[in-house]
Order: sequence, then structure tokens, then C-alpha cells
Amino acid sequence: MQKLKQRWEIQKNWQLLFPILGAMLTLFTAYAIVQGFVNAFGFEGHNYEWPVLFVATPILYYFLVKFFIWCFKKVENKWKVDYKWEMIAIFIVFAITGSLSGKLADPLVHWIGLDSENVHSTIYWALRILLIFPIYQILLVFIGWLFGQYQFFWDFEKKMLKRMGLGAFFS
Repeated sequence: MQKLKQRWEIQKNWQLLFPILGAMLTLFTAYAIVQGFVNAFGFEGHNYEWPVLFVATPILYYFLVKFFIWCFKKVENKWKVDYKWEMIAIFIVFAITGSLSGKLADPLVHWIGLDSENVHSTIYWALRILLIFPIYQILLVFIGWLFGQYQFFWDFEKKMLKRMGLGAFFS
């Protein structure tokens, strides 16, 4: 436990929430991906469905953790954070925000009345992606605030919108 605290610069026990939550979400992600492959290849309901899940999920989890550690090292000097555990919180916020904005766009497009059955798929997906963008921007700051990273995400938003030519709103 001491090694974990040192590696992620954890001073208080409540900060352990982020590495634990990160590990749990990564495990869930690995399981969901493997489950998706099991369903895609028609293995569900077969005798070997669960053995495949139990073998492939930890293997994918291992590679996802390695990938995320590599990502941490890549952004470690770019992101201005006080402690390394904050990087885990930031990655979690990005993951939750991306997933949630994608999930919220579908009912919003449906509410507007532009289902994939009513309009051409190109128009449907273009509108859905256009809706995802503002939802994502709002959720990013809000969920960042919930995870105690408001200032990081507010600065991130301003920088991103300025690069897109929308910087006049923040002058």
C-alpha cells in the first residue's frame, strides 16, 4: 500500500479513491470489451463463454493498465497538476464525460424528432455528433468539478475553444 501511495503521491487516505476507482473502471472496461467480442462472434450461451470471459478479461485489463500508464507518462509534463493521483481523476473525468455525452445525444436527437428511421443516416450521425460536442463541453467542466478538478478542466476548455476560433467568448 505504501508503494501505491508513493507512486501516485497520495497524502490522505481519501485520495486512494482515485487509483481504486481507476482500477475498477479499467476492469469493467476490459470486461465490457471482451463481452462485446463474445457477443459479436456468437459465443454467448455456449459452454466456453465464461471461460473466454475469465481468461480474456484479465489479459485485456493488463494491457489497458499498461496503456494507461504509458498515457500518464506522455502527459505528465504537459498537464499542470500538483499530484500524480490527480491525473487519474482527470482520466476518469474524460472517460465518464465521453461516454455520457455519447449516451445523452441519442435521446436528445430522438426528442428533436430526428431518429435514424426518419432521416438519412448521414444527417442523423452529423446531427448527433454536432449535439455531442456542446454536451461534452458542459459535462467536462461539471464532472471535472465533481472530481475536484474544476480549474484544470476550465483552463482546458478555454484553451480548446480558443484553438477552434471561439476564443472571443473568453477574452
